[in-house]
Amino acid sequence: MTPIAKGRLFVISGPSGVGKGTLRKALFKSVQGLEYSVSCTTREPRNREIDGVDYQFIDFDHFKDLVKEGRFLEWAEVHGHFYGTLKENVERILESGRDAILEIDVQGALQVKESEPEAVLIFIMPPSEEELRSRLKRRGTEKEEDLRNRISGSRDEMLLSARYDHLVVNDDLGRALESLRRIIEGYRDPQRSPKSFP
Repeated sequence: MTPIAKGRLFVISGPSGVGKGTLRKALFKSVQGLEYSVSCTTREPRNREIDGVDYQFIDFDHFKDLVKEGRFLEWAEVHGHFYGTLKENVERILESGRDAILEIDVQGALQVKESEPEAVLIFIMPPSEEELRSRLKRRGTEKEEDLRNRISGSRDEMLLSARYDHLVVNDDLGRALESLRRIIEGYRDPQRSPKSFP
């Protein structure tokens, strides 16, 4: 019996409000063999977010225990809340032969690359800072001070995009989705070089 080939780990990140979640959900409708690894967070659920689907919502003490036990592949504090990816979730997906998708912040993505050099990092870039601010305002989940902090943080995150394997500008959902799909399919097809994809 032929052993199942391990899946590959893809990490999607970028500034808050850039459309990572929308792109990820659209990607799952157009590409087979992917599984989303749900991250843990200490923040409260936003409107329409479901525990165990969007995030595992846990309290700070539980999060702290998981850190002490070394159970996170990566974890970080972002905008006053803690986020982390459980190693066991990612390992289960990869061992099943499926490709794992993480949608995490920049700090976490760079931690993953350090411990898992084969992971593919994809940075989602906004078309402009003005458009990013507009998207965050439309989302309506941040107070003005939080909005300013997120915009300021996004500048630092965009400077780190040079450390990613691929960059996708989300100026048009259809175009960005096609770029994302081609990157993933490029790694699956040994006849094509993934580095030739956007």
